[in-house]
Amino acid sequence: QVQVVESGGGLVQAGGSLRLSCAASGSIIRINAMGWYRQDPGKPRDLVARITTDGSAKYSDSVKGRFTISLDNARNTVYLQMNSLKPEDTALYYCNAGLWAVQGDIRISRDYWGQGTQVTVSS
Repeated sequence: QVQVVESGGGLVQAGGSLRLSCAASGSIIRINAMGWYRQDPGKPRDLVARITTDGSAKYSDSVKGRFTISLDNARNTVYLQMNSLKPEDTALYYCNAGLWAVQGDIRISRDYWGQGTQVTVSS
């Protein structure tokens, strides 16, 4: 089994900062990439940032220059440093881990999701 656990959400004023963390654990063989998505009620889940194990990062246009994603390969942990937060950044933030894992007698490659952590930015 693989577990993906987020932490670090909360309430912050506009212009403030938050740091999200997400750790993947369990029967992991190799992580391919980890990332953050966010979702408002009734809307699709959108990519915020994603990073591969070689350090290649991708950001949505709305967060470029304000958010920074980083990956600790030794700890299977991804971080999202969020600066200059805006009210429109308010959402439920989900961690995603794309990885190879052992399931019974087989190896599988799939995405795993965390439960989500709420980020609320007040104006």
